[in-house]
Amino acid sequence: MTIMTGYEQVSAGADGAFDAYCSVPDGGRGPGVLVFQEIFGINDNMRALADRLAEAGYVALVPDMFWRLERRFERNGESQIQDAFAMIGRYDFAWAGPDIAATHAHLVGMDACTGSVGAVGFCFGGTLAFAAAALSEVDGRGIDAAVSYYGSATNEQLDLLDRVTCPLLFHYGDSDPFIPLEKVVEVERAAEGRPDVEVLRYPGAGHAFSNADAPSMYRADAAELAWSRTLEHFATHLT
Repeated sequence: MTIMTGYEQVSAGADGAFDAYCSVPDGGRGPGVLVFQEIFGINDNMRALADRLAEAGYVALVPDMFWRLERRFERNGESQIQDAFAMIGRYDFAWAGPDIAATHAHLVGMDACTGSVGAVGFCFGGTLAFAAAALSEVDGRGIDAAVSYYGSATNEQLDLLDRVTCPLLFHYGDSDPFIPLEKVVEVERAAEGRPDVEVLRYPGAGHAFSNADAPSMYRADAAELAWSRTLEHFATHLT
């Protein structure tokens, strides 16, 4: 299977423009998926995840969410985690909404995108994927399906859950030092009575269990199970 990769330039209106890594499936068309980065930026791991989505038939678009601070910020591996923490410490979440909306609109407008759009994010991006599901619309149509992996700030935005109208899947490790189990329970309680919202735990998995570039945190068994569930979620709800 041959996929096509490269960078798109996304307009942010009066603020300028920013880059987004794009991976397009064999055949050149498919449903879209917004992919939101970890604190390491658009790095090898994020590009690999976008490429895996393209191999599964989706047009994956990964926006550079740190562009207002440093364009194409990229760090790989745990040895550079302090740089990543410093970057997220400078990030203003007020920038997230406009940049999510701009990327969503760009993806919908691409000839390669057949119409429906999903969102998936990891860590910092897990929170952004949840926010996208709650808030982002293009021509009156929101996100069609969303997946949040261990969103670090999700609990601070649980009031947005009432605004989510698409099927939503949360992945959490139950041994996450950054997201205590009681925080996961808060999300589970908020989702009670919502058949379109599912919160899944992975025993023994910690934070960033899906990041193969972070060997001390990566858990192959949990990562592959969560990925298979993510693909099933998108296959069910994106057309």
